Amino acid sequence: MDRFSRLDYSFYSQPTLIVAESLLGKQLVKTEEDGSILSGLITEVESYIGTEDLACHARNGPTKRNQVMFGPAGRSYVYLTYGIHWMLNIVTENNGFPAAVLIRGVNPVDGIPVMKKRRGSNSKELSDGPAKLTQAFGINRDWNNINLCNPKSDIYLNDLGHRTPPFAKSPRIGIDRTPEPWLSIPWNFKTI
Repeated sequence: MDRFSRLDYSFYSQPTLIVAESLLGKQLVKTEEDGSILSGLITEVESYIGTEDLACHARNGPTKRNQVMFGPAGRSYVYLTYGIHWMLNIVTENNGFPAAVLIRGVNPVDGIPVMKKRRGSNSKELSDGPAKLTQAFGINRDWNNINLCNPKSDIYLNDLGHRTPPFAKSPRIGIDRTPEPWLSIPWNFKTI
């Protein structure tokens, strides 16, 4: 049962940059098999928008890997990078237009002992990077193409009713081989 207000399709179907900024301060929630809850407040995101964005997986059109990005908004897009790290994205905009927001970091709230066990760490930095986040939350390919708006979904995002916290914009991270202007476009949003 949602403790607050689960974000719905109308939230995710907005332009990607609006969704990205608005996701800061929202709560990522995952229900474990035993019914326990893991959650964290979103602190960092990045936007990837359309086939023209040369840093976006959709730049070459639909593939088996990225087909979720071309579907309806409000779905999870989980992929493996470097053969070892899972990345959690949220599909945005209109059905057929490929866009998504990468969740780069959260501040843990619920289930911290589970996160520490999964990360093998007592560090406070349990989920301050996209790979740390998916490891802490136990997110892998099984969580790809999940309807986050479905009331029965075990992974979703809550609106806590707070204003978007102050944030800074910067170029996206880890896209060093991408040509300009895509390399320097400030589509990373991080709370300050």
